[in-house]
Amino acid sequence: MADPARAARLAQRIKVIVAEALRRRVKDERAELITVTDARVTNDLQHATVYYTVMGDDDARRGAEEVLAAHKGAVRHEMGKQLTIRLTPTIEFVADEIPESAAHLEDLLRKAREQDEQVAALREQAAPAGGEDPYRSMGEGSEESEHAGSEGVASDGTGSADER
Repeated sequence: MADPARAARLAQRIKVIVAEALRRRVKDERAELITVTDARVTNDLQHATVYYTVMGDDDARRGAEEVLAAHKGAVRHEMGKQLTIRLTPTIEFVADEIPESAAHLEDLLRKAREQDEQVAALREQAAPAGGEDPYRSMGEGSEESEHAGSEGVASDGTGSADER
């Protein structure tokens, strides 16, 4: 097992090497639309996963997948020449979903802000349901509570008149 810090450094180096290899060695115009966003290496330094994004529509994404699959060996060969480790890691290309997820979250946040603005506008025009003072004050209804409390209690406080 290698040190996790060493694996992280190697992943950053692989990210740079793959991006340069796609720019220099791959002679396909579809490779120009590919951006390498991240790379991860297992702790045993045997497998590298490279994350990428593609500018464009679904056709551009499919074209990028084809280019990466066709030139995986050339990119790995370039990695082997530039890395100073005993074994060259295998390489796997994975489309990065983070930009799409971020766009979706931004859309959800925008909708939430719009709804908050609508609620704030409704709140400005709203009035309390019970008038200005929705709570019963001490002066109101005190006669009712005195009357209700004295019906079932005997004068000596031992219980109601029915219990005797």
